[in-house]
Amino acid sequence: MTQVENSANILNTCLGVKQGEQVLVVTDSTNLEIGKMLYDAALSLGCEALFLQMEERKVAGQEPPAVIAAAMKASDVVVCPTTKSLTHTNARIEAAKAGARIATMPGITEEMFTKGAMTADYSEVKALTEKVTALLSDAKEARIEKGGYTLTMSLEGRKAVPSTGVYCEKGESGNLPSGEGYIAPLEDGSNGEILVDGSMVGIGMCEEPLLFKIKNGKIVNIKGKGSEELNILMENERNATLCELGVGTNKSAILCGVILEDEKVYGTVHVAFGTNSSFGGVNKADCHMDGIVLEPDLYLDGKLILQGGKFTF
Repeated sequence: MTQVENSANILNTCLGVKQGEQVLVVTDSTNLEIGKMLYDAALSLGCEALFLQMEERKVAGQEPPAVIAAAMKASDVVVCPTTKSLTHTNARIEAAKAGARIATMPGITEEMFTKGAMTADYSEVKALTEKVTALLSDAKEARIEKGGYTLTMSLEGRKAVPSTGVYCEKGESGNLPSGEGYIAPLEDGSNGEILVDGSMVGIGMCEEPLLFKIKNGKIVNIKGKGSEELNILMENERNATLCELGVGTNKSAILCGVILEDEKVYGTVHVAFGTNSSFGGVNKADCHMDGIVLEPDLYLDGKLILQGGKFTF
C-alpha cells in the first residue's frame, strides 16, 4: 500500500470521508510531507481538497491564524498534522460546533503513519475507550499511585470524553492515532504528588522521572531532569493548573516520545496542565502540556481500575 493509499484508508475508516466533501488539511513546515499525502488522498477520493500551511505554533494549544480558523469552521472534514497541538484550541471547538469532523495529529511522523497506534483495530479501541469514559464520567474522585506518591483529583460534575479514533458523525473530533478516555478535573480539586516517568510535552522521553507537586489544582514544584524546559507552566496560575486526567486504551500504541502516540499507550494514565475549556473545564491557558505515567495504579471512587498498568475489569 502506498502512503497516499494508506492516507486514503485513514480518511475513509476514521473520518468517513465522502466524494464531494470539502476536506481541509492544516499543517506547518515540519509536517509538510504528511499534509501533502493527506491532501493527495482527499483528491483521490473525489473531495474538494484544500491545503493550508502556517508557521509552527510556539506551544501546544496556541490558536492558529484567524484565516485558518475560519476555513476549519467552513469545512466538512479537517485534518491537522501539525507540530504543536490544535486539539484544545477555540478554532477546533468552533469548527466542531459548526459540524466539521476533525482529526488532530500533533507531532505525527511518517513512521507513525504506518506503525504503532495507527495500525490498531479501532473497533476494539472504541469499545474499551467508551467503557473507560463511562467509568470516568460516573466517578467523583480519582487517585493515582506510583512510586510511593499519590495524587487525588476531584471529578465531581464533570463528564469524560472518548477519543476513539472514529469520527464519522457531524461535530465529532479527536486525535489520530487515538485511543483514550479523558476528563477535566475540577481546577482547584487536585492535591498530592505525581511521578511522570514516560514522556512529557516539551521534553520528550523521560530520561529520569519528573516529580510534580500539586496543591489546590496548581503546580507548586517540579523536580527532575529537564524540568527547566517546563518553565511556561510556572508563568501563571492558568498554565500551572492540572487540567486533564486521561487513560490510554490502544494496545498497538508504542511509547516513542511523541505525546500524540504516548498518551494512547494501553494501561497508562496521563495528566496535563493548562487549557481544558475545550473538553468540559473552565481554564483557558497559554498551553496544554501532557505527561505520561507508566504502569500506574488508578482508583475511581476507591475502586481499583488499573493495577500496575493492567485493567482490572
